[in-house]
Amino acid sequence: MPNAIRSILEPSAGYASTEVGSFLAQMDDQLRRLTESTRDLTPEELEWQPRPGTNTIGMLLAHLAIVEVFWTAIVVKREEHPQGEPILGIGMDDDGMPIPEDGPPPATLVGKDLAFYDDVLARGRAYVKDASKDVTDSDLAREILRTRADGTQRLLNVRWYYYHLLEHLAGHYGQILLLRHLYRAARVPARA
Repeated sequence: MPNAIRSILEPSAGYASTEVGSFLAQMDDQLRRLTESTRDLTPEELEWQPRPGTNTIGMLLAHLAIVEVFWTAIVVKREEHPQGEPILGIGMDDDGMPIPEDGPPPATLVGKDLAFYDDVLARGRAYVKDASKDVTDSDLAREILRTRADGTQRLLNVRWYYYHLLEHLAGHYGQILLLRHLYRAARVPARA
């Protein structure tokens, strides 16, 4: 089929687990799509809010990287208190999420351009990939009991962690596309 559009996804190589390689290939494909969809973003659009108290595209991009580092540190590296700044150049709370009702975007992201967010996302993904190299198929069933700050407990396994990174990325990618649509719509004069 020489003229067929190829939609082939192979697990990423270099991982002890083919399943982990598959998750990472899916995550890389979603990040590639997100990157292609955001090439013309300006700092103004990255900081735009439909109304105060709503996330911006910049906040969501920073959040994606922070979440990848946070969950990787907790689940794969088994750290109690992950620190994003040495890895990402921003702290774990620098995405401004959750944003206060009627709040503006966080000062930590004011004036940041697309190159900044590309770098943060690349650093986060590199951290996930490096930490994942030695995760085995049997490691995927390992369970972790986490106690949240409010005292509630959550039981999860390593497989869920990879799934969560994938679905989290895909969900916020959809939000980013919606924000792009709303931004453009807000700039079009209303028809009489």
